[in-house]
Amino acid sequence: MNIATLLSAAAVEALKALYGADVTAEQIQIQKTRPEFEGHLTLVTFPFLRISRKKPEDCGAEIGQWLVDNTDLVSRFNVVKGFLNLVIAPAKWIELLATVNADERYGLVAPTEESPLVMIEYSSPNTNKPLHLGHVRNNLLGWAVAQIAEANGNKVVKTNIVNDRGIHICKSMLAWLKWGNGETPETSGKKGDHLIGDYYVAFDKHYRAEVKELKEKLMAEGVAEEEAETRAKNECPLIVEAHDMLVKWEQNDPEVRSLWRKMNEWVYAGFDETYKALGVSFDKIYYESDTYLEGKEKVDEGLAKGIFYRRPDNSVWADLTAEGLDEKLLLRSDGTSVYMTQDIGTAKLRFQDFPINKMVYVVGNEQNYHFQVLSILLDKLGFEWGKGLVHFSYGMVELPNGKMKSREGTVVDADDLVAAMIADARKTMDEAGKNGDMSEEEKQEVARIVGMGALKYFLLKVDTRKNMLFNPEESIDFNGNTGPFIQYTYARIRSILRKAEDAVALPAAVEISTKEEELIQHLAGFTEVVKTAGVDYSPSVIANYCYDLAKEYNSFYHDFSILREEDAAKRQFRLVLSANVAKVLRLGMSLLGIEMPERM
Repeated sequence: MNIATLLSAAAVEALKALYGADVTAEQIQIQKTRPEFEGHLTLVTFPFLRISRKKPEDCGAEIGQWLVDNTDLVSRFNVVKGFLNLVIAPAKWIELLATVNADERYGLVAPTEESPLVMIEYSSPNTNKPLHLGHVRNNLLGWAVAQIAEANGNKVVKTNIVNDRGIHICKSMLAWLKWGNGETPETSGKKGDHLIGDYYVAFDKHYRAEVKELKEKLMAEGVAEEEAETRAKNECPLIVEAHDMLVKWEQNDPEVRSLWRKMNEWVYAGFDETYKALGVSFDKIYYESDTYLEGKEKVDEGLAKGIFYRRPDNSVWADLTAEGLDEKLLLRSDGTSVYMTQDIGTAKLRFQDFPINKMVYVVGNEQNYHFQVLSILLDKLGFEWGKGLVHFSYGMVELPNGKMKSREGTVVDADDLVAAMIADARKTMDEAGKNGDMSEEEKQEVARIVGMGALKYFLLKVDTRKNMLFNPEESIDFNGNTGPFIQYTYARIRSILRKAEDAVALPAAVEISTKEEELIQHLAGFTEVVKTAGVDYSPSVIANYCYDLAKEYNSFYHDFSILREEDAAKRQFRLVLSANVAKVLRLGMSLLGIEMPERM
């Protein structure tokens, strides 16, 4: 139930009754009444002057009077030129709150057997390094998009594709062989993903040194600087060894494969710890080591059909110039595959495994072109769902000192970030003295909930299309547009409800204020917000709705007594109103993967 929707339907009836006009609800313009005029909602009458053949004021007055006489929605009205300002009947607000109150999952639509199946891919880590801040945003966005899709009545499969093969993986493996001395997560005391990440950084360090040395040697032999640098990068011993290892891996060399499996297991154990801390999970995990062969098979099929072509060096390409793009490499000259080939194979397996109606890839905007090409290639290969894939493109997370670079070891590590956020939350709460009556265990649990809530909200409240600057200090603030502010509002309401001596029940009749009416209308708008977030793939819509609702409730809390209200009916009404604000805040924040503490 939504007042604006009901008004639109009533206006359609009014125009039919008054002027014999057949209009649709989509043609009705309802907006919030401007604060300088009396009214809750305003109907724009200008579009109907041709139908009524009346002056704007007369047309508005006739429609307003019809609504007062023929519906229980409107108690009175006023007309300002072509704007009909409507005062909603008090009983309707009580009825609206009762609707919200009656549904514990208000605003959320449960999937059915007939619901479409949406597969959402997110995370996509490499097994040569631990997860970092960029991965954190990806995982949180993916999880939120999945929750919102399910809240809109879709069946959802959350999936991950692990980049467990390729030259980058071989770099870590080769570095461990050369300089690892048999080190393991157990002997080093490090998480497996951190240990392997250290060797990825070590490879880059030695590689740079070799490139510099070889470049200087070539230049001394008279080779031009630009050519010397290119040759040095391609010919230095380390990169040649890494490429040789990749070829051996693809040839299923037993020693290389054994090392690869061992080191990957170390990484997976580390990833699992980080995913648990972030509160995300997957229904199905795919591995590129399985999917790349499927991709190569589809490329060979495309080659046979003349969709792709082979160059003299034996590499395979797709010519997309007719689509206004360029030529895309699919298989290298040595027969090894590239990311595009692997994505084709992964898509094939996924649609074999699940009756997917929509495929959503949560991947940063640096890959916009990649997914534009993937869509075209899948379509050319005969996959009917190729054109319909969705690339949920989002901006990068930036740091005050610039972009992150994994190979240089200058990333913000996900595990370190999580630990720091929880520690900062604990410090802030201790300094505020708000947790004095809690046990140590409860203090730490609340700090975890608040710290993670701060992190998640800060990363999700921003329009996903934009790059963002991450600032941990801003995110922990208990005031302003932050997760802790919303969590504190929720905890405050829960405290009020615990202190209420009588059972909370909505009174049959009660006089309510304009501010309470506005709060009810805001509550009721949650349904449309969830729909909009689903259509637009926009967790930020949910985040900012929750902030606005919390802010509006705190204004109400400041101006009105609740537990000290002497009028029993008003006290009960305000308790029910408060309980439903808490409920909707909890439901909204849960769609973002954010927990709500009972106390703070």
